[in-house]
Amino acid sequence: MKSQACAIDFGTSKVVTLVAESSGYHRCDIVGAGIASYDGFTDGYWNVPETVDDAIIKSLKQAEQQSHRRIREIHVGVPGEFCRVYVTEIQLQLQGADPTVTPADIERVFQMADAEIQPVRGVMIHRSPAWFIVDEGKKTMEPVGLKGSTLRSLVSFVVTDEFFLKDITKRMERLNLEVVGFFSSPMGEALLFLPQEDRDRTSVLIDVGYLSLEIMAVEGDALIFHKVVPMGGAHITVDLTYGLELPMALAEQVKRGYSFGHGGSDVIEAVSDNGRVQSFAKEDVGRVLEPRVDEIADAIKDALDKSGVRLGSWSNVYLTGGGLALMRGGREYLARQLERPIRAPAPKAAKLNSPIYSSALGLIDLVFETIEQQEEGSGLFDKARSSVKNLFRR
Repeated sequence: MKSQACAIDFGTSKVVTLVAESSGYHRCDIVGAGIASYDGFTDGYWNVPETVDDAIIKSLKQAEQQSHRRIREIHVGVPGEFCRVYVTEIQLQLQGADPTVTPADIERVFQMADAEIQPVRGVMIHRSPAWFIVDEGKKTMEPVGLKGSTLRSLVSFVVTDEFFLKDITKRMERLNLEVVGFFSSPMGEALLFLPQEDRDRTSVLIDVGYLSLEIMAVEGDALIFHKVVPMGGAHITVDLTYGLELPMALAEQVKRGYSFGHGGSDVIEAVSDNGRVQSFAKEDVGRVLEPRVDEIADAIKDALDKSGVRLGSWSNVYLTGGGLALMRGGREYLARQLERPIRAPAPKAAKLNSPIYSSALGLIDLVFETIEQQEEGSGLFDKARSSVKNLFRR
């Protein structure tokens, strides 16, 4: 029997609603999508709260029209702006004459981890292990059955601001929609686009969006570091607006036409609202544009240096999002500034395979993974705590 689900993702410049169903070949196939521009959020609040409902309605209607389905239930992605990641290392002494790790031991580890983060404000929506170690053995995600005297684990929690949960729940209620669950969009995006073999060695996903960028470090199945930096593609556009004295729309065209490095034309052309073609010297554009990208690179490097996450030569870094990944040579330029290779994630969907939809695709994939776990009854590691009834217990 096919599973169906609808998820809505809130970015800094657009709301994306996806309708998907499971298939024999893929975890989920996108059968409908709705995209609506809006003013996003800053510092944990909507920039223009009164326009959020309109964006939700527009994206929902588009998704319904494409999928030929009426949406009554919805899974909501919580943006990184409204999430915080906490990690704690737990050590448990195994019991018995010939101690062996049991499922009960795993549950005890999680209970101890829960107690560690009890003082934290907010609502926990995800709990995931980064690794387990028995005695001085190797890291593993499957410790049950291993013999030893000590079990250690690094456990990650994603905690969400109650403001977002309550605000979105009320907005959906007004639209007669039931919120099935809340999920961390950054976590879904990172788990989808970072390959398992890279996650086992610790890897990083950088999403440079419109108003902000997010840095996500993942080990195993856990988000072990997450930081939002209030800089993105819009800041590059604004710099061009002031630096070249251009309207925003024209500056956006110039940004998209720019090519880092020695490739591309020495002249960038853009079309104004009256249809007139204007030309700009690449050198002039670069003098305004590249210092902001350098600032973005410095912010990323500083965040990673202070993260406490150990990244070796074996740790791969990926770039997505519409703020920089879509600029020609942007990934390579950022790699030079960070002094390490940066990869482009492999496309994960036949539709919406642009980097600007990475967050929404990660969200719907996480929703379907949770549905699969519920159907299999395999909630041991509690990746997604999605019951709305439990959201406001604290």
